[in-house]
Parts: sequence; structure tokens; C-alpha cells
Amino acid sequence: MRLGLIIYGSPDSLSGGYLYDRKLLEILGAQGDSVEIVSLPWRNYARHLVDNFSPALYRRLANLEVDILLQDELNHPSLVWLNPRLRRRVFYPIVSIVHHLRSSEPHAPWLMALYRRLERAYLASVDGFICNSQATAKTVRAMLPFEPAMVVAYPGGDHLAAKIQDEAIVQRALQPGPLRLLFVGNVIPRKGLHFLMQGLHFLPPETWQLTVVGRLDVDRTYTRRLVSLVQMWHLESQVRFSGVLETPDLMAKMRESHVLTLPSSYEGFGIACLEGMGFGLVPLVSQRGGAVELITPGLEGYLISPQEPEAIKDIVLELHHDRRRLARMGLAARRRFLAHPTWAQSAAQVRPFLLDLRYRP
Repeated sequence: MRLGLIIYGSPDSLSGGYLYDRKLLEILGAQGDSVEIVSLPWRNYARHLVDNFSPALYRRLANLEVDILLQDELNHPSLVWLNPRLRRRVFYPIVSIVHHLRSSEPHAPWLMALYRRLERAYLASVDGFICNSQATAKTVRAMLPFEPAMVVAYPGGDHLAAKIQDEAIVQRALQPGPLRLLFVGNVIPRKGLHFLMQGLHFLPPETWQLTVVGRLDVDRTYTRRLVSLVQMWHLESQVRFSGVLETPDLMAKMRESHVLTLPSSYEGFGIACLEGMGFGLVPLVSQRGGAVELITPGLEGYLISPQEPEAIKDIVLELHHDRRRLARMGLAARRRFLAHPTWAQSAAQVRPFLLDLRYRP
């Protein structure tokens, strides 16, 4: 197949969504499919809407020699009005890769109404969907008045090639000292780090440490707010902002940590959660989104409401004091990870779906 993909910025960008797109295309390419990437520049939401009226973008997409055009749903503001015009001109189907909808995130009421209206119009303009979880698929179906063509392909669990023995997970859990928490993700409000800190700062300082791994420059105002909280609550010796780590360093940090925290306001799936489970980390993650398909509460990890810092405090304190429970849950998390599909297995579901959709003259 000849595939096109529309994304913002570079496919090498650091986020779970870009990793998903990148791995999917990598595996499809290994099977002989070609990919032409159409990269749009990052701007704000209002300026992205102007892309719909760009003659140059319209001509480029109209003249693409592809069998299927893939679009990352994140690009919906640039395509919501362009797609209907495009479909009158081209024969190839348009398939949207949906990680999570912007309207699934918390926003001011007027802004939420705008996002829902534009996303609903965008979703109706495409021919099919690749979703990263059943939770994401459910939100897409709820936006449409018809049953869409869709495939659910979970992110693979083998990106980091996690290798750790059960004995190492148990020994790590039973070591004395503070509970070592790890956050992996871009430092932005949706990821809920402020809620995590609100819960942690109530606890005795000897019970926990937190390492934050991820970009600090995506929302500099929010990062400064977090640093201010750390200073106000005198947590400088317990909270470390590591920035982005190279893969070997990230893997080393996962091997030494106990808990993977991701208290997002919404997470379509949460690849970092899965990768942490590969190292036997106990996930402490949001119940809003795809993590409910990955975690049995109390067995492999915990599903929390990110707006309840008290729950975070209670769980961390419990795991700090009950190290055998921490070890059991770490082993269960590792088993759940091993049972999860690989990237190749997920892509194997996507390719037949695309072949069925492609245009045949």
C-alpha cells in the first residue's frame, strides 16, 4: 500500500501519540508499504483552523498518490473543513488515528462546546478510525450518529524491551527506604502532576521520593507553577525534575523505581504506564481513559480520580509500609505486561483493516 500521514511537527517528537504513529508506520513499512509524511507546523488552535483555507495544502493533499491518507486526530483543527472539500476531489479513503479527543480533556464550558462541535464535524469527515483503546473507541462512537468503520489496536508493550527478573522486583520492593515514584510524560496540566504533589506533600518526607521525567518546556508557566509548589512545601529533597532522558537512562530509572504515577485528567491509553509495568512498577494512574483496560484495581495497580489527593496519599503510605504487597503487585504488573500485545501484533490488526478500506478502481 501507498500511505500518507498528516501530523504536526516531526514524527520523532517525544510523546506517546507520536510513538504510536511511528511504530505503526515502522511495522507497516517493514511489510512493504510506503509512507509519505505531510508535516504541518505547530501553531495555536486558532491558527491551525486557518490551514483549512490554504490553497497549497489543499493542492498537496489532492495530488497525493496514495491508497489511503492517514491523519492523526490531533490535527483535526487543520482538517475539519478541508476534508469535505478534499473528499469531493480524491478517491483515496481518509483514516484517522485517534489517541484521545481534545474534548475528553477538562476545559472551560465555552471552549468545550467549541472543541466538541469541531471534533464532531471532523470525525464525520473521515472514512474510518484506528483507536488506541476501547475507551477511545467509545468516545468516538459517542460523537457520531452512525456506526463507524473502526479497529482498536493497543500500543505495544515491547518498545523498551524491558528485561527484569521476578527476584529483582521482589528484592527492590523489600529494600528499606522511601517509596520511589516515577512520573514519565510531558509536564503539562493534563498530566496532573499538581494533583500528585498535593497528595504527596501531606506525607512524612522519609516515606517517598518522586522523579519527573519528561519535557519541561511544553508549558513553561505550568512548570514554573510546579517548581513554586515544591519550594512552598519544602519538597526540594524529595522531588527531582530530570527532564528528558535517553532510553538507557529511562530504563535504568524504571528498574530502580517502585511506582509509576500518571494521574492525568484523561489518558487515551497511557503508554508510559504499560512500559513501567514491564519493569514491575505498580501503576498509580487515572481511572479516566484506557488504563481501566490494563489494570485490575488492587491486583496490578490502582485507578484513582486525579482530583482526590487524599487517595494518592493513602495509597503511597500503604505501599511504603506494606512492602510484601508492593512486591506482589509489582509481579502482577509484570505478568500483565507480558500478556499484552506487541507492536507487531497490534499492527497485524491494522493492516487488514486498511486493505479493506483502500480504493480499488
